[in-house]
Amino acid sequence: MTEPTNKYRDLTQSISAGLSSLRTSTPEVMKSFHELGKSATANGALDAKTKELIALALSVAARCDPCIGFHAKALVKLGATRQEVDEMLGVTTYMGGGPSVMYAANAIAAFDEFARAAAPKTS
Repeated sequence: MTEPTNKYRDLTQSISAGLSSLRTSTPEVMKSFHELGKSATANGALDAKTKELIALALSVAARCDPCIGFHAKALVKLGATRQEVDEMLGVTTYMGGGPSVMYAANAIAAFDEFARAAAPKTS
């Protein structure tokens, strides 16, 4: 069995650090982007978890590994189950074909990585 990695945790931390320079150089743009994300994912007719499942599906379709990491992390925080993610990835694969199934594997790796990190530690 392959040893688990922290690829997506490291990737999201690295991207977040890299975005800090944009927050400094273009504060209004980054603030507006943050507010857009906050508004788009707020509970409404669809709950936040459903919206994050959509965001992860679009991340897979766009083949954006950093996006996959951020949305997988958000789904873990929102209490999504692996089964919910798997079923959403089934629809993503249906709609996106072979390339989506390849990135679906990345989405599962990211979700599992963040879920392991969020799991209570046992002694």
